[in-house]
Amino acid sequence: MKKNAVAFLLLSLLASTAAAQFTGPGATGATTSVAQVGAVRLGSYVTVTGNVVAHQRQNYYTFRDGTGEIRVEIENSVWQNRQIGPETTVRLLGEVDQGIAGRYLWVKSLDVVK
Repeated sequence: MKKNAVAFLLLSLLASTAAAQFTGPGATGATTSVAQVGAVRLGSYVTVTGNVVAHQRQNYYTFRDGTGEIRVEIENSVWQNRQIGPETTVRLLGEVDQGIAGRYLWVKSLDVVK
């Protein structure tokens, strides 16, 4: 019984180490524009590039690209204590969601575009 438990533990450690060393591409949403988000299926992940231009309330902000504006939800953990203003170009990966006020992106990651 102890041999089986030790073997399972060792195999678990090996499997987690292999995943941590993966260097290939990660899961990303299709690159799209704000204008195209309306045609995307709810629950889909998309990547948009533009600017966070205004704070609405709590974790909700206005995001703008060259095709329009959309409401985005960005939690504190996604900001990672970075100072980002309306002039900063960012790339957002988010899930398309819908609430009472319409469609919005629930942002999972935010990268500053240089």
